[in-house]
Amino acid sequence: MRMSLVMAAALAAAAAVPGSTAVAQDAALDDATIVAIFDAANTADIETGALAEKRGSTKEVRDFGAMLARDHKMVRQQGRDLAAKLGVTPTPPKDDQGAKDHIAAMVRLRALEGAEFDRAFLRHEVEFHQAVIDAINGTLRPAIQNEELTALVEKVAPAFHAHMVMAQQMEKKLAGGAAGDQTSSR
Repeated sequence: MRMSLVMAAALAAAAAVPGSTAVAQDAALDDATIVAIFDAANTADIETGALAEKRGSTKEVRDFGAMLARDHKMVRQQGRDLAAKLGVTPTPPKDDQGAKDHIAAMVRLRALEGAEFDRAFLRHEVEFHQAVIDAINGTLRPAIQNEELTALVEKVAPAFHAHMVMAQQMEKKLAGGAAGDQTSSR
């Protein structure tokens, strides 16, 4: 999976991409935009997780996908509930490339099967969660004005890291198994 696609899908595009100034130039990175970015990131991983739950070739990948979908639904709902409480209308960045990039990532994943799907999905999840973590720490958290929104982002940030670590561990295990399979078939 190309990193540019993952980063864009991770945070509704330009806010997460290092060096990108699209959000800064096109719209203020205010709480309404941050809520929309947060919502889009969770929605993207709900969709990829649900796909893995259906398409994963191992129980471990299917279970991981189900967990991602479940966890991100809860976090997305917390964000939506807070936005409603605060009277904030989520406002995605202008000319948001993230939705298009997420669709492209989903098309790519849907075209894969078996272990190839598993590897691409896990690589996507590692890159996705790293992009989210980088954006939270480098772009989003410093721009948040509301204390309750800051608290929510800080509360869920460790889960994004845990998901990334789990995907990395599964990816290594899969790579080790594939290498073992290749050597044993010779």
